[in-house]
Amino acid sequence: MFDLTGKVAIVTGGNGGIGLGMARGLAGAGASIVVAARNAEKSALAVEQLRQLGGRAEFIGVDVREEASVKSLIERTAGQFGRIDILINNAGINVRKPPQDIALDEWNAVIETNLTSAYLCSRFVHPEMKKQGGGKIVNIGSMMSIFGASFVPAYAASKGGVVQFTRACATAWAADNIQVNAVLPGWIDTDLTRKAREQVAGLHERVLARTPAGRWGTPEDHAGIAVFLCSRASDFLTGTAIPVDGGFSIQG
Repeated sequence: MFDLTGKVAIVTGGNGGIGLGMARGLAGAGASIVVAARNAEKSALAVEQLRQLGGRAEFIGVDVREEASVKSLIERTAGQFGRIDILINNAGINVRKPPQDIALDEWNAVIETNLTSAYLCSRFVHPEMKKQGGGKIVNIGSMMSIFGASFVPAYAASKGGVVQFTRACATAWAADNIQVNAVLPGWIDTDLTRKAREQVAGLHERVLARTPAGRWGTPEDHAGIAVFLCSRASDFLTGTAIPVDGGFSIQG
């Protein structure tokens, strides 16, 4: 039920953090992986890790904010692998400033990278999945899809939008046997959140105090949910937004 042998997955931002953690889970379950990112050197290291798990992995460079670049990513993946079964929309950035201080170009960069990219990748992968009789799309939201935070207005807006976009696609494409779900990571130990701990005083202590699991999450904590949402085990699950947060979101 969880076997992904023969499946082909694109993971945007799959060269590190949560994206690589999910990619490792998919590769371990038998999937071939396309690491779709901009940094070729970092991506080469990720591809090598994935190949060590026994499957096929390739890097395809992409700027997820650019329509032509995303279209090329989908075309190249379909051409090289013959099919696309899984898309994980994970690419993302953040700018930590209160609403009154964030500049328009910063706002646009976050929205385009986090939300518009999910639209572009999903839009262009849909015909490929429909043609082959189905597929799985997983969009990466955030705890900020649920909670308010004064220091990440653009990020929160983008991740709230990811959840609503997920629901729209799930409704639109259910008849095509394409399941679309979102994962909402909690406080995960990545390069992005290490910067947050430097910029937001007391964040580390507050996260530990509120998280029942008593620790920060890791990228590897997302391998299992990725396999589940990309396998036959989740064929009747669509339009959901699932927290992976050690219990952070259930605390009052």
